[in-house]
Amino acid sequence: LADMEGAQRQFSEWKGKVIAINFWATWCPPCRDEIPHFVELQTEYGSKGLQFIGVALHTAEEITDFVNEFNVNYPSLVGRDDVVKAARQLGNDIGALPYTVIVDRDGIIQFVRRGPLSMEEAERVITSLL
Repeated sequence: LADMEGAQRQFSEWKGKVIAINFWATWCPPCRDEIPHFVELQTEYGSKGLQFIGVALHTAEEITDFVNEFNVNYPSLVGRDDVVKAARQLGNDIGALPYTVIVDRDGIIQFVRRGPLSMEEAERVITSLL
């Protein structure tokens, strides 16, 4: 998927890290609620090997203001059909948003949540994998 600057990114860039992949959209109220928590978790645990990756069902232009408003401190990948395809590859066959997948340092999916993920549960899962 492409990042906000148009560069193609690969999940392999973050090999060896605990990766939290969050699929979201600006029009999704639960997505808007959980992103500030993910920003906080990235700040807290990024130096310990956590990498959040936001995957927006939008173009870069459509999320720029949102990313700036919420001070998103992790990569934001964008696309439309490509995002839907990536979500399906990670088990989201019903198109749920938000949708979060947490992958361990070996690249194995350890947690999946269709719908909102509380900060407490996200932190519990993340710290168990760091």
